[in-house]
Amino acid sequence: MRLQPIIRILLQPLFVILLSVPALAQQPAPAIPYSGSAGLDEYRMSRIAIYMDDFGQLARYREANAALAAPAPGENRVVFIGDSITDYWKLPNYFPGKPYINRGIDGQTTPEMLVRFRQDVIDLHPKVLVLLAGTNDIAGVTGRASNEDIEANYASMAELARAHGIRTVFASVFPVNNYTHDSEESFALRPRDRILGLNKWLRNYCAKNGFVYLDYFDALVDERGMLKRALSDDGLHPTDAGYKIMAPLAEKAIQKALAENTGP
Repeated sequence: MRLQPIIRILLQPLFVILLSVPALAQQPAPAIPYSGSAGLDEYRMSRIAIYMDDFGQLARYREANAALAAPAPGENRVVFIGDSITDYWKLPNYFPGKPYINRGIDGQTTPEMLVRFRQDVIDLHPKVLVLLAGTNDIAGVTGRASNEDIEANYASMAELARAHGIRTVFASVFPVNNYTHDSEESFALRPRDRILGLNKWLRNYCAKNGFVYLDYFDALVDERGMLKRALSDDGLHPTDAGYKIMAPLAEKAIQKALAENTGP
């Protein structure tokens, strides 16, 4: 008898109960950009199969990784890992001819990235890692997470990268806005003070440990402390105009990492 499907069937009602009772879930239920008008709890329920079967979504890039050749001699391979902001970024359009590999996954948080870090970063043997994450952690997509929890996951990934000679670029968490109806509830899930606190920690951590800090926040924020309206349709994800601002900043950070961060 195969127990795994039976256990999954038995546990699913428990997940539904936990995610639907505010006192237990300890989360509000506003909409987030990934699921249109659905609430956070509904979005999390839609991902129960992922959380139970493949929490880190190792299946997403397993075949692509297997088909990827080893870096050529002298190749400055770069892996971009992150959530939907990275996932939606068509790197070849912004970095033509560069050996830059996208390993972003829509909706992910730092614990999920940590699960797949060996497969999607270490085993690809990049010279540089560009990590953009944290906004979904703050929103509670995989459960409540303090800034200290997020920082610990950042540190774990940085230490793993350094142990394998991979130079690390930490990108700041994006500002958000509530300038449209669709962005209002997503904005409420991402308090500005938490974003600023996490970015302050990232900047200090990079300075203390010899990593490169990539400041997207200051380049994308407006005079009200929000993501510039012209750079996002939903208050969180950049449009082409936003990615065009990000690309040269990322390239500059990568070149700095290659020149200055020599790893272990």
